[in-house]
Amino acid sequence: MDNRGLRPIPPGLVPNLPPGVVPGVQDIPPEVMPEIQRPSIPLLPKPPAMRKPPSKRGPPALQKRGNVLDWQVKDEEAATVKRDEDGGKEAKTVISWRGAMIEAEQGTELQSTAHGKEGTVADAEDSASLKPVKAVDRVEAVREAFRHAWNGYKAFAWGHDELKPLSKTHGEWFGLGLTLIDALDTMWILGLKDEFAEARKWVETELLFSKNVDVNLFESTIRILGGLLSTYHLTGDTLFLDKAQDIGSRLMPAFKTPSKIPYSDVNIGKGTAHPPRWTTDSTVAEVTSIQLEFRELSRLTKDPQYQNAVEEVTRQVHRLEGKRDGLVPMFINTNSGKFTRRGAFTLGARADSYYEYLLKQWLQGGKKETELLEDYLQAIEGVRKNLLRQTSPSKLTFVGELSNGRLNPKMDHLVCFLPGTLALGAHNGLPADHMELALQLMETCHQMYAQMETGLSPEIAHFNLQSNNGRDIDVKPADRHNLLRPETVESLFYMYRFTKDSKYRDWGWDILQSFNKYTRVPSGGYTSIGNVRDPLNPAPRDKMESFFLGETLKYLFLLFSDDNELISLDKYVFNTEAHPLPIWPSTS
Repeated sequence: MDNRGLRPIPPGLVPNLPPGVVPGVQDIPPEVMPEIQRPSIPLLPKPPAMRKPPSKRGPPALQKRGNVLDWQVKDEEAATVKRDEDGGKEAKTVISWRGAMIEAEQGTELQSTAHGKEGTVADAEDSASLKPVKAVDRVEAVREAFRHAWNGYKAFAWGHDELKPLSKTHGEWFGLGLTLIDALDTMWILGLKDEFAEARKWVETELLFSKNVDVNLFESTIRILGGLLSTYHLTGDTLFLDKAQDIGSRLMPAFKTPSKIPYSDVNIGKGTAHPPRWTTDSTVAEVTSIQLEFRELSRLTKDPQYQNAVEEVTRQVHRLEGKRDGLVPMFINTNSGKFTRRGAFTLGARADSYYEYLLKQWLQGGKKETELLEDYLQAIEGVRKNLLRQTSPSKLTFVGELSNGRLNPKMDHLVCFLPGTLALGAHNGLPADHMELALQLMETCHQMYAQMETGLSPEIAHFNLQSNNGRDIDVKPADRHNLLRPETVESLFYMYRFTKDSKYRDWGWDILQSFNKYTRVPSGGYTSIGNVRDPLNPAPRDKMESFFLGETLKYLFLLFSDDNELISLDKYVFNTEAHPLPIWPSTS
């Protein structure tokens, strides 16, 4: 384990290896990441509650499936019985793919190891000749995962906001079909024409925004407005532009505040808006991460009110006092227009996409708005100066949080958007050291997955600045959940597009396989889980967030696709919900 780049494999994932063989070696040339010197990084020790797995699980017919989770087995048995009752027409040979129930004819490589290598493992000297699973197989695996998730949504939650896959019902947030709208452009990009046609018909006949319902301005902008605008651009179908203008106009009352900093909530039926019950503050990330969408809506409709409203917010935040080296606090008051609770600075929840949208608005507008670029560059330097640290013993670079002058070595999974954003900036001519930082942070985000027993990242990781039993990452019990979030695979997509380093595809493949093993529900859909540290009982939470279809699977598909012109990063910017919007022509 003295070799650079090796990482241990979680126990039980790779069977019967000959002595001395290490699968999945990712050789990282020294010149790529000169500042990181990583000895082997041990897997986190199992939590005390872990049970020793029995040698065989389930009835004899299921014993060859490997470590299939009990709730997955039970659901699959029920599904199999139903198919048999229907006359066997749907009966298929079901195989275990790292524990997930998948029909054999989907073409997944059955010999893959935990690190996406195919074929039998040879001697250590031959490990370099092990070929990754073909890109076409990985692309098909993402399509299959999407269809599986979509079929669950269609069967149990059609037209509703979210699927609850274990209880086979739905959850409602706004009552606007969030999952369906979020997934529209994903289906188009994946080439799923039949599924897209069904969803389009629902949008045409069932989607109404005249409901007496409160919606969150930010969430409805990035998911609904962004999804409709993106789908309009990809398809040219004016149905989606008409719907986008409808929801956009209904969100405008949010900006009717004393400061013109928008309220967080809007009743789209009544045309009224208000802050949350407990505060008059809005979240900085929310009011500064709606600009891409509203600016584009103005460009398409030639109605300037949308762009004027969001750019007034941008101008105010640009000149506000209370920043620290370009870093912004998490809250802003809708009455005074000033930052509140100024002592805390983070790139995680409540601030994250502010930084992302500085760069992306600059790109969207053709690199003309220099104030956006200046704020972005200053903020990245603020990150370096105030938040950047390295762990012990492995020197993983991470972005901590500042609270009243003290650094908290804590990083949300949300922060894993940053490697991709930094790489996007470097691709567009920003300093080369942005790319160096992206490489380092990408490794850290990868380790947040690789060091967990399930191969899935926790929602929040704590990092050790002093050596603590040889571990770099700790996870607190309240932070062990995984919500099927996209940020790491988002950054893997950017990193692969710009470097063509195949390890980023391999890391994404590992993540997809872990999703299939620990979160896939046989009757349809995927579920968030409550404990990434316990592979025997990951504690499924019975919820599939809309962003799993809107973002996570879309970025995985684009990561594995060999078509660089499929959503070219020189022609599109992705909003923070992974909906691609066009970079404006120079005449705009």
